[in-house]
Amino acid sequence: MDSLLVVKNVEKTYGKGTNRFKALENISFTIDYGEFVGVMGPSGSGKSTLLNVLATIDSPTQGDIYIENDNIAKMKEEKLADFRRNHLGFIFQDYNLLDSLTVRENILLSLAIAKKSVVEMQKRVETIAASFGIASLLDKYPYQISGGQKQRTAACRALISDPKLIFADEPTGALDSKSATDLLESMSMLNESHETTIMMVTHDAFAASFCRRIVFIKDGQISDEILRRGQSRKQFFQMILDKLADIGGEPDDVI
Repeated sequence: MDSLLVVKNVEKTYGKGTNRFKALENISFTIDYGEFVGVMGPSGSGKSTLLNVLATIDSPTQGDIYIENDNIAKMKEEKLADFRRNHLGFIFQDYNLLDSLTVRENILLSLAIAKKSVVEMQKRVETIAASFGIASLLDKYPYQISGGQKQRTAACRALISDPKLIFADEPTGALDSKSATDLLESMSMLNESHETTIMMVTHDAFAASFCRRIVFIKDGQISDEILRRGQSRKQFFQMILDKLADIGGEPDDVI
């Protein structure tokens, strides 16, 4: 299987002199087309920094990041903004929905900016909303729906433009267990049925158990990885807990 994302010797350093801090050190790995990869590690391990660098929210101090043939680590800001808009999708913990727009309008915003036809936008929004179980909410506003429904709206918005790669940063962090499970099941279904490629940073072993592969980071470096292969989600969940116990961390990092 070909790799969609190739990360080569990426480092991220903050500060100068005695205040210099290396958040990422010699990070190299790949994500293939259609993978659902989780990134885990103790607090302060560098997992969020890694996501920010790969998602073009921040830039690496050195190293290369290829998405297909494009080295986004070397792109100028103007080209990078176009690349981000056209090829990447984002799901964040705090939803980032616009309160003045309906659920439907929030979801199709990126298509409207890209000047897609009304017919195409309507077809896409209805299809993706049905996949996440929010078709009946399309004409409501964010303040009228629950946190779980807001996050599923945010997921639809991230996916509707058919991006090459979805970055999810603690997407279940603000959700109750049922809402979290609903979101993760929908993401897993899209990954399996449409081979949507997803990279998710999470501290939650339950959320991570929906992934196909977990990359573990400790002290800014990749320390290990595990594959689900033919295991049940329950078996993979236990495997993740065991690995987190091995690499260490605060209690909040393993629940």
